[in-house]
Amino acid sequence: MSTESKVRAVTTSRLKQMKEQGEKISMITSYDYTMASIVDGAGIDIILVGDSAANVMAGHKTTLPITLDQMIYHASSVVRGVERAFVVCDMPFGTYQGDPLTALNSAVRIMKESGSDGVKLEGGEEIIDPVKKIICAGIPVMGHLGLTPQSVHQLGGYSVQAKEEAAAEKLIADAKLLEEAGCFAVVLEKIPATLAKRVSEALTIPTIGIGAGAATDGQVLVVHDMLGMNKGFSPKFLRRYANLHDIMTEAVEHYIADVKSCDFPNENEQY
Repeated sequence: MSTESKVRAVTTSRLKQMKEQGEKISMITSYDYTMASIVDGAGIDIILVGDSAANVMAGHKTTLPITLDQMIYHASSVVRGVERAFVVCDMPFGTYQGDPLTALNSAVRIMKESGSDGVKLEGGEEIIDPVKKIICAGIPVMGHLGLTPQSVHQLGGYSVQAKEEAAAEKLIADAKLLEEAGCFAVVLEKIPATLAKRVSEALTIPTIGIGAGAATDGQVLVVHDMLGMNKGFSPKFLRRYANLHDIMTEAVEHYIADVKSCDFPNENEQY
């Protein structure tokens, strides 16, 4: 069943205007209706339905196992909880790296079946033909450069990328290619802050950083990480804004104790 799309308060035009006016863009992940409604109600600009759902929702070590059907499920759940934010859905590994027509068909499914506002792809020159094909169909595309988790095995891990000048120049060139192809924004992940600044100044479209310093036009974090639900992940770039892991553990322990002691439910909590 398809989910009908609607134009929300935050659009690609609004995001470009924010860059032009120097207003920073806030972006965060969500994977379900309840979380999406909370972050949307708080006023977030962009919600990313990330393929990081493979990690935080399904327990996989990488993002590679998640399927197109699973991403559509998560995205459609998120869309139902959103009134204001621009919703971007990651295209999972294997759905766009091949021929452009396969990429287009995957993107069309995401848009029609989830109601997302756009899609995100990882890579530069090597995926530019699929990017162009999707954009020519009228689908907004967000790029992603630097540390691209779908290429973790090729990259040899999750280390900082583009530290050498040759790699930095390629990243800048890739960013410009993505802009020329029609992308509305580019995520820059885990690259030197000085390079992220160069890229942000070279582009007219917004850059969204994660582990890329303060000079990007916006920032993105995984919601489970910034809320402190995931205690085992502590990269340098992460700031925890809450400690929900301990709060939730304490609440569940309290519930268990009340059940065991017959304190719950009491007379006011029964029919």
